[in-house]
Formats: sequence, C-alpha cells, structure tokens
Amino acid sequence: MTSSVRIDRRGAIADLVIDRGAVHNAFDDVLIAELTAALKQLDGDERVRAIVLSGAGSTFSAGADLNWMRRMASASADENRDDALKLAELMRTLHYLGKPTVARVNGSAYGGGVGLVACCDHAIAVSDASFRCRKSNSV
Repeated sequence: MTSSVRIDRRGAIADLVIDRGAVHNAFDDVLIAELTAALKQLDGDERVRAIVLSGAGSTFSAGADLNWMRRMASASADENRDDALKLAELMRTLHYLGKPTVARVNGSAYGGGVGLVACCDHAIAVSDASFRCRKSNSV
C-alpha cells in the first residue's frame, strides 16, 4: 500500500504533500486518516517549527474523490456519520494545530480542498490557482 501523504523536511519546516496526483489529490477515507495522523505527528515533533501543506502535481486538492463518494452512497447512516466526523477531525486538527501552517496552493482547490486552505493560518497561491466550493451556474 502506498501512502497518500508525503512529509519532506527542510530544517525546521515540514512540507506536508497530499500525494494523490492521479486523482487531483482528492480526499478519500485513507487520505483523511493519513493526513490527520501526519498533522498530529508533526505537531508533536519539537524539531518542526512550521508546516507547509501542498498538493502533488498541478492541483492542490479537488475535494472529495468521486469513487469514495459513490462507495459512501451505499453505506449506512452510521457509517456516513462516522466518515463525516473523520473529515471534521481532519479540519479541526489542521485549524487548531499548535504550529503555524501555510497552504501553498499550487493549482486548483475545490470543495474540501478550499476547506483545507481555510483551516491554515496563511495561504499563498500561484497566480493561476482557482478556488471553487460548489458548482456554479452559467448565466
């Protein structure tokens, strides 16, 4: 099994990279668990002074993985609630982390990807980054 996140260190800076470039760094249950665990690990590491969150490839995060959403459509109400609570724990962990966080937005951030950016202390984006929380209607 491959990891959905990668931690690269530059001195006291930890680069936390969402590494699911093939699906535009979209969330699934594995990514949520691994990203939450990585954030908690880095928060407890005294050598780390700041965390930079980014996505592999040309996308920061496309939000929820459609295949994961299809699987969850057939899950029970309890399973869906537990799944939602795990996503909420990820966002809460990032928001209340004890170290400064920077979202390095290297491309598109959609849905939950925008949520990750919003939970960071600071955000820096490339000039052609795009942000979208829901499908917009054409006029």
